[in-house]
Amino acid sequence: MSGREQRTEPFVVMAKPVGSRCNMRCEYCYYLEKGKYSSHEKQSRMSFELLERMIRQTAAASEGGVVSFIWHGGEPTLAGIDFYKKAVALEKKYLPRGVHAWNNLQTNGLLLSDEWCRFLKDNAFDVGLSIDGCEAVHDQNRKDLGGKGTWKRVSASLTRLRACGLEPDLLCTVNSASEKDPLAVYRALRDTGAGWVQFIPIVAREGGGLSAESVSPEGYGDFLIAVFDEWIRNDLGRLDVQLFAEMARIMAGGEASLCWMRETCGRVLICEEDGAIYSCDHFVDDDHRLGTLRSTGLPQAANSGAQFSFGDAKRDSLTDECRRCAHLRFCGGGCPKDRFGRSADGEEGQYYLCSGLKALFEHAVPRLEEIMELSRQGKKPEEIMKRIREEDLK
Repeated sequence: MSGREQRTEPFVVMAKPVGSRCNMRCEYCYYLEKGKYSSHEKQSRMSFELLERMIRQTAAASEGGVVSFIWHGGEPTLAGIDFYKKAVALEKKYLPRGVHAWNNLQTNGLLLSDEWCRFLKDNAFDVGLSIDGCEAVHDQNRKDLGGKGTWKRVSASLTRLRACGLEPDLLCTVNSASEKDPLAVYRALRDTGAGWVQFIPIVAREGGGLSAESVSPEGYGDFLIAVFDEWIRNDLGRLDVQLFAEMARIMAGGEASLCWMRETCGRVLICEEDGAIYSCDHFVDDDHRLGTLRSTGLPQAANSGAQFSFGDAKRDSLTDECRRCAHLRFCGGGCPKDRFGRSADGEEGQYYLCSGLKALFEHAVPRLEEIMELSRQGKKPEEIMKRIREEDLK
């Protein structure tokens, strides 16, 4: 056995209890077609037997005080509330003494009844709620099975979650529609009272080009810069934007928690409804199938040579332009799924969104350094924002 194969590192499970099944038809969804890789003729719901295997295997491999499960899809609430009651019971059964489970449900919100919200609150689930900012932009892409917009129903679910004492993270895509009006999108999210917002770029390849919904590199950079300026002038201390928080963490000497920003990746494994295990949410295909819960097991898949090779390739396949870049510490070369551009030297494998992120980093890093220094001096967010607004008027 090689040294690489003997490595062991913590991993997280992204469970897909209904596979790619969903009760929405978002224009930019990349996951609906993944059901073709299921060993089942028709995707249904992960069996309780597979659920137990998944939780038992993950618990047995725990090395710290927390074992993490991200419940994803498709739409994970289609599994039904009883499925998650069973999951919580199994976690309690198999987790070692002193270890607890961190459960994160990422949902489109359409099925979040009062009963669902109470269950999530009572069992300390974190919730990520998908909402694309303002109604016009959201409804352009995020439609139900009948082709109708869903913004009003998602907003109602947000209200129900808060009524139960849950503050969800808001997950917002950046696409060809939202890049045209970044402040309308950001302000709509802010005006919900959000405490945490995550922006997810839509990059989808179709044939020899990109889908109509894909964000452009320039549009992505302009979007993030506009949001950053609005945030530092008006929302410090009230709302956190994931990308900006990750940048600050790196500037303070820490390591990014987002996989696409890290030097290597591959520590978030996908477990599908049929028990199949894959390398990554964006690489559910035959080439990245690591085995199954029955034949291989999660710890063995996570610490296999194939998975470490997959994760290390993020670092090892960087273009020369990336290796020279002063901003590499922030982006890690970007997500491997989107490395299909050409570098300034003509080398293949450049991150598609590179120019947009470079524009953000060049604009935002000096301002973040100033903000972090003022914070170290004991300045409060209101004082910092006032100073920034005054500087911008000069």
